[in-house]
Amino acid sequence: MKRYISELIGTMVLVLFGCGSAAIAGSVLGTLGIALAFGLSIIAMAYVIGDISGCHINPAVSIGMWIDGRLGAKDLIIYIIFQCIGAIIGIGLLAIIINCAPELGGYTLTGLGQNGFGTASAIGLNVIGAIIVEIILTFVFVFTVLGVTKKVENGAVAGIVIGLTLAFVHIMGIPLTGTSVNPARSLAPALFLGGQALQQVWVFILAPIIGAVIAGLLYKGLTTEDA
Repeated sequence: MKRYISELIGTMVLVLFGCGSAAIAGSVLGTLGIALAFGLSIIAMAYVIGDISGCHINPAVSIGMWIDGRLGAKDLIIYIIFQCIGAIIGIGLLAIIINCAPELGGYTLTGLGQNGFGTASAIGLNVIGAIIVEIILTFVFVFTVLGVTKKVENGAVAGIVIGLTLAFVHIMGIPLTGTSVNPARSLAPALFLGGQALQQVWVFILAPIIGAVIAGLLYKGLTTEDA
């Protein structure tokens, strides 16, 4: 249970600060600032809960770990459930904060850092492009996580590498889809906002899962010794 609670807290922090930076200060921070907010959240949580749960705080990462044999099927399911709960709590807190600031006009006006394509994309990326982008970005992120966490001796730097990787995939992805690479992070704001965000969220659940499966299978294939 300690591992599951850790995943809940870690995902809550990631979503609150990452999506919060996009929703509240996105126009000031810009793409780089929002990307760093997500990346720094991962770094902080990695050094707090990494030794407890592994600090997946992302269903895509948990899927990759499961494929590589580092997470059991039962834990995979429970991890994902608690990650989604943590994301919903994080977005709930963000919605309350925004609604307590009258000058922001409420979270339906500011948004909640949701993902989108078409008219919801900063550059009008269509659904096919969004799927391709999210598969690629998730693959790169999960592949990196699997690699850097494989050896115990990488423990001192793993959190920094993972955080910086999340930041750089956001730098590319934010103008395209808002960057998901994390189904829990995408589901939570969509549930609160409904409408277009909820209609499009399937892309940001399906594509990261595909990217994670590819990363997990490829990494396992590359690191499995021949008989």
